[in-house]
Amino acid sequence: MFKIYHNPRCKKSRAGLAYLESKVDNFEIVKYLDDTLSSDQLKSLIDKTGKKPIEIIRKQEDYFKKNMKGKELSDNELIKEMAANPKLIARPIVEMGNKAVLAEPPEEIDKLL
Repeated sequence: MFKIYHNPRCKKSRAGLAYLESKVDNFEIVKYLDDTLSSDQLKSLIDKTGKKPIEIIRKQEDYFKKNMKGKELSDNELIKEMAANPKLIARPIVEMGNKAVLAEPPEEIDKLL
């Protein structure tokens, strides 16, 4: 089953959700700001994208600019920061089985179909 990690306040996330709705009938919505992911869950999800944590982090967030910018952080340190501050997680991420994509643009979801 498809799963979308979604922030309803984000235009890009809403676009990804609309695109997913146009492609598949059955999926789960995870509002990751409300139902936060553990570091282990987040690591597993990022691993499924084939990307590094730094590629999934929102560098424009104030928290990143104030606390992380310019620091050499390991992948595990980045994941811990993202788990503790879920606004740092780029969205939407769509997961299907053992694969996931950052659905930016939404057409990235096609890679999972």
